[in-house]
Amino acid sequence: MNIATTPALVDVPQSTSINTMLADRVARTGDGPLIERRETPTAPWVPVSAKAFDADVVAVARGLVARGLQVGDRVAIMSRTRYEWTLVDYAIWAAGGVPVPVYETSAPDQVQWILSDAGCRFVIVETAAHAGIIDAVRKEVPTVEDLLVIDGGALDTLRAQGADTPESEVTTRRDAVTADDLATIIYTSGSTGRPKGAELTHGNFAHVALNAAEALPEVIDHDGARTLLFLPIAHVFARLIQVAVISANTVLGHAPDVKNLVADLGSFQPTFLLAVPRVFEKVYNSAEQKASASKLKRQIFYWAVRTAIAASRARDEGPVPPALAVQHKLADKLVLGKLREAMGGHVVHAVSGGAPLGERLGHFFRGVGVTVLEGYGLTETTAPTAVNMPRDVAIGTVGPALPGTSIKIDEDGEILLKGPHLFRGYRNKPELTAEVLVDGWFHTGDLGTLDSHGRLRITGRKKEIIVTAGGKNVAPALLEDRLRSHPLVSQVVVVGDQRPFIGALVTLDAEMLPGWLATHDLPNMPVSEARVHPGVLAALDRAVNRANEAVSRAESIRKFVVLDTDFTEANGYLTPSMKVKRQLVLTDFTPTIDALYNGPHQA
Repeated sequence: MNIATTPALVDVPQSTSINTMLADRVARTGDGPLIERRETPTAPWVPVSAKAFDADVVAVARGLVARGLQVGDRVAIMSRTRYEWTLVDYAIWAAGGVPVPVYETSAPDQVQWILSDAGCRFVIVETAAHAGIIDAVRKEVPTVEDLLVIDGGALDTLRAQGADTPESEVTTRRDAVTADDLATIIYTSGSTGRPKGAELTHGNFAHVALNAAEALPEVIDHDGARTLLFLPIAHVFARLIQVAVISANTVLGHAPDVKNLVADLGSFQPTFLLAVPRVFEKVYNSAEQKASASKLKRQIFYWAVRTAIAASRARDEGPVPPALAVQHKLADKLVLGKLREAMGGHVVHAVSGGAPLGERLGHFFRGVGVTVLEGYGLTETTAPTAVNMPRDVAIGTVGPALPGTSIKIDEDGEILLKGPHLFRGYRNKPELTAEVLVDGWFHTGDLGTLDSHGRLRITGRKKEIIVTAGGKNVAPALLEDRLRSHPLVSQVVVVGDQRPFIGALVTLDAEMLPGWLATHDLPNMPVSEARVHPGVLAALDRAVNRANEAVSRAESIRKFVVLDTDFTEANGYLTPSMKVKRQLVLTDFTPTIDALYNGPHQA
C-alpha cells in the first residue's frame, strides 16, 4: 500500500474559527470548569468556568483594541506555559489579531528574526528578563510599537484600559473571522538555517481539533477529561492540544516549571498527558534508578517490567492468559501502580510525538496502565496528521491518517500528506512554499512505510540518510532512538556518510549519571571522567549492541565516542523542540568524527 485516506468525521463550515469553537464551549458548558489555575506551586487549583474565561478574554481583547491593535496585526507572545499564555492567545484572536509564539528560551538573534519576519506590532512577554531581550533588539525591529510584561501587571492594565472600549467592537471583530483567516505564524525551529514561519489558518486548527475530538472521545471529549500542559505552548503540538481541549469538554491546566511536574501531576490528577518520548524515557529511567537501591528491589522491578511488557504484547493476540494476568496484577501492586501514582494516579492515555517512542517502552507503559498513543505531524500540518486510536493501537507505528487526511509514500519513500490541516505556506517564502506543496501534496522530507491497514511507520529523514563508503543507505533515527533509551545516554548522533562503517557520537545524561554510578557500585565522578571510565564504556557498549539488534550488520554502529559536553538548547545544538541540529554537530565535531575513523574523509 502506498496511499491511505481516512474520511473526515467532521466537515468544518467556512464560518468556523477558533473564536466560534470557544463560543460553542461556552454555550455548552458555560458555568462548568474550562481551566483550573493556581497562583503559586503550592496553592490549590481554582476552577475557571467557560463563561469566566470568555469574559476575561473579552476584557483583555478590549484592552488590546484600546491600545491600537488592528485586525490582522501580529502579536508576539514570549512566555512559559501558564494560564496567561492561553488567555492572551484567545484575546488576540478575539480582537482579530494574529498571535506569533516565541520560545521563552530563544536567543536575541532568534527573537529579532521572528519579530522582523512576522512584522509584529505588539509583543507580550512574561518577565522583565524577556522584556530586556526585546529592548536589546527593538531598534532592529521598527515594526514593534508596544511591549507588555505579564509579570509587570500588563493584563490588569489591559483590562482597565479596555473598560471604555465597547464590547461590541470585540464581538464584531470576533464574528468577522472565518476559517480561511490567518490564525498564527509558528516558526519551525529547523535544524539548519533560520526558522521558517508556517502560516496556519483558523480552519487548519478547527479541522484537526474537531476531528480529533470525534476520533478520540475517550481521550479528549468525555466527562471528567483533564490534561496538564507542560510542553511549551509555543510549539504547534501543545498549541493544537490547547485549542482542541478548550473546544471539547476537557479541563485544562498549566505547569510552567517542569521541576515541579511530579507534584503538579499529583495535585491536578490529569486523565491524559501530552509528551515527547524523552519524557517517557525519563520516567522509566528514574523508576529503574530508584529500584536499584538493593538487589531484591532491582530483581522485582525488572520482573515487573518483563511482566508488563508480556501482558501488553499478549493483548495484541487476544485475552491475556490467566496465569500472566495474575502475575500482572501482582506486578501492578508491587511496582506498576507506583508509576501511575507518579503521573497523578488517573492518567489512562498519553499522546506522544516528535520522535519514535520505541516498541519496548510502548508495551511497558501500556502494561503500566497508560496507553501511549504515538502520533506523527509537523508544524506545517497543524500537529497530528496520523495517530494511533485507543481501541486499535499498533505499537511501533504512528497509526492511521487522522480523519480528513491522506498519506502517500512517494517512489523514494518520502511521506506526502494532503488534507484541510495543511498550512497555507511559509511567510515571505513563496519559492519554498511551491517546492514543498505540489498538486496539493505536502512533501514532508520524512521517510516511512504504510502497512496493509494503512498505518504509518516512520523510518527516518530524507535529508539525514547516511550513505556509507560501501553504498549502504542507513537511516540513523532508529539507532539513535534505541541507544538514547539507556539511562546514561542524553543524546546520540549517528555518523558514517561516505565512511567505511557507521559510528556514533554519544553524550551523557548528567542528571542520571550519579544515580547510575551509585547503583553500579562506582564512585561519583563528573562527566569528564565518566566518559572514559571502563565501567561506563562497557555499559554503553552493551547498549550499542542492543541497539544494533534492530539493524543489519552493514547498518550497525561499530565504534562510538562519548563527548565531554551535552547537546543542549543553551549551547545551540538542540532546537526548542529538543531536536538535535545534526548539521551543526557534524560541522563542529568534525575533528572528533575524523578521529573516530582514524583520519578525515578522503573525497
